Amino acid sequence: MSLFRSMSLSMSIIGKTLAHYEVTGQLGKGGRGEVYQAKDQKLGRDAAIKVLPDEFPRDADRVARFQREAKVPASLNHPNIAAIHDLEESRGTNFLFLN
Repeated sequence: MSLFRSMSLSMSIIGKTLAHYEVTGQLGKGGRGEVYQAKDQKLGRDAAIKVLPDEFPRDADRVARFQREAKVPASLNHPNIAAIHDLEESRGTNFLFLN
């Protein structure tokens, strides 16, 4: 069972802390995930958290694509490309931390 159910995901994590990021609001939602605004509690900076949709962790290809989505931009350094800070999985839910 995933950490959050899809239909109540946005209400579930807003106001919660994932790793050391406090989730403050939802920025967007699409077919490949939901993106939330967050505050990095360690460094005091704004960040974003992308959450893999609830049904995807059961699909190994989708999880692999999500991991590649994190690795490719993490290897680049450009002002127009989001910086990837971390990729984590907790209780069946995958998270990507970026800014």
